[in-house]
Amino acid sequence: MSNDCVGSPDLIRAGADANALPPDHASMRRRATIASTLGNALEWFDYVVYGLLSATIAKLYFPADNPATSALLGFATFGISFGVRPLGGLVFGIYADRYGRKKALTLIFGLMAAGTLTIALLPTYAAIGIAAPITLVLARMIQGFSAGGEFANATATLIEFAPSSKRGLYGSLQMVSQIFATVLAALAVVLITKLLSESALMSWGWRVPFLLGALVGPVGVYLRRRLVESPEFRAEIKRTGHLPSTPFRDVVTLYRGELFASFCLVAALAAPNYVNTVYLPSVAIMEMGIPQANAYLTVMLASCLMMILVPFAGWISDRVQRTRVIAGGLLAIAVIYPVLYARFIELHTFASLLHLQLGCAFAFAFVVGPAAAQAVEIFPVGVRSTGLSLAYNFAVMLFGGLAPLTLAWFRSTTQALYGPVYYLLGIAIVGLIGMRFVSLSGQRRHGQRVGLGEVRVGYGKPGYEA
Repeated sequence: MSNDCVGSPDLIRAGADANALPPDHASMRRRATIASTLGNALEWFDYVVYGLLSATIAKLYFPADNPATSALLGFATFGISFGVRPLGGLVFGIYADRYGRKKALTLIFGLMAAGTLTIALLPTYAAIGIAAPITLVLARMIQGFSAGGEFANATATLIEFAPSSKRGLYGSLQMVSQIFATVLAALAVVLITKLLSESALMSWGWRVPFLLGALVGPVGVYLRRRLVESPEFRAEIKRTGHLPSTPFRDVVTLYRGELFASFCLVAALAAPNYVNTVYLPSVAIMEMGIPQANAYLTVMLASCLMMILVPFAGWISDRVQRTRVIAGGLLAIAVIYPVLYARFIELHTFASLLHLQLGCAFAFAFVVGPAAAQAVEIFPVGVRSTGLSLAYNFAVMLFGGLAPLTLAWFRSTTQALYGPVYYLLGIAIVGLIGMRFVSLSGQRRHGQRVGLGEVRVGYGKPGYEA
């Protein structure tokens, strides 16, 4: 396909116009921040709610004589949506790099809300038989497909609107939106499990959080339709005179080191979150005898602590090399988690579970805070959505969404309780390797301008244009 046939002619003309940016740039930046973080929050709200209610959903849609089998099927449905995330990320990443962030983000939000509404209204196995679990799996796949494009495109938009000296802070807002959604999801599940009887919860109560999530859909679509393309994306169009025609081919041939570094970073970002918000509460409830509401409460309190620390970590990364902040957080996890997990296994108490969650949250915040800006800055503008989508979704699929299922299988096979410790120690090593590759990629590309908005990654002060 020739370059002059690629993308939207309106976008090309807008990019070529030096006055294409709106006069009230601060207002558009605020709008972009809200529109970007809202979709990310909805994605995480849906995923955390489903994860926390997976045992309830499994009983309703995957009834089995053996409760363990039913639970495994519930976790499998939680993980199956991650299988389609790379496909969604690739489709929406290429679409965003070729046709613009705005169109991709609007379509993503609509699909996400549709999948959530389907789950909220879906009849159970007792009502419609085998059609219920099949439809549930399809709804989860729709969610996964749309979520596959959400993080990379929304984060790229957020960072591209941010001031160059505050990208770490702005990027941390994307992560705070995930954490805030986790708090809301945990709070919603705590409330319905505390206030409703078991029969009411099984009958209709579990649907309420999904209905609330679906209601956010029209608001998000409206906000995203009112966005303009980011300044960096428009500047790239102005520089080249056209939109990228082969972003996938470019990113897999020219930026393999960046892909690997981003993959390792996202793996280190995803694994602790899914282990602590999805798998650990289920272990505490089913094996340690901790009440369901109390287990979910520890998730909520740990998330509140992270909401305070993550922006601070992002702000620090605007002043100190981002790779150093992230590496420090990973090392802290490797030291803190084994000690507090062993104490939890020994005591089996709410207090020991809370200490484990809070200790990990403290260390994890310094990985999460700089992560969004670091992940975006690795790639130049022309392949940014495609590259980050590929790395993010494959890493989240392998080390995030499949984490609860992997750990549940490890527990049932070996009877060992220390699976989460081994898992997170391994992930910390993967993350540290990734940070080394970030630095090597920055040194390799130092002084080169692959595209406007190119940054020195892991070299000097990340977040400033080269």
